[in-house]
Amino acid sequence: AEAVTQAFEVGYRHIDTAWKYGSEQGVGAGIRTSGVPRREIFLVTKVSHENLRAADFARSVDESLKNLQVDYVDMLHVHWPTVDKIPLAETMGALARAKRQGLARHIGVANFNIALLEEARHTCPEPLVTVQAEYHPYLDQGKVLDYCRRHGMIFTAYCPLARGRLFQDPVLANI
Repeated sequence: AEAVTQAFEVGYRHIDTAWKYGSEQGVGAGIRTSGVPRREIFLVTKVSHENLRAADFARSVDESLKNLQVDYVDMLHVHWPTVDKIPLAETMGALARAKRQGLARHIGVANFNIALLEEARHTCPEPLVTVQAEYHPYLDQGKVLDYCRRHGMIFTAYCPLARGRLFQDPVLANI
């Protein structure tokens, strides 16, 4: 909560959390104590791969909103693709339902490869606007970036400092 409040004090307005991070309650508390109007905050959360069945997905979204103490998020992602043979169409239907119910203004996916992105785009009844994936100088995401450009999607990077490895790279330090 304190970190989120301080982030708002210095001008941050995009907050990215997830049930899996265990930070939603703290983020919600930070939002409440910051005094920043909700309409000025772009709040992102994610539904974890353990909750990709439609009923579990809906419960997870409700739990996240309760943890965050908000009525909606600005972006809702499927955090990781399924590992339990859950049909992607079922998950994409649940994601679209959350948007249609006003629980998310926008929807997207995280950590999907191009084949899964293609399937997700074709099975989701609502447009996917973003793909979030790890991206830094040690991880080429050129193909995913090209895919996003071709399909009008936004690529959102995470771990741009390669989990701290960039600081030990002599070439990058020299630059």
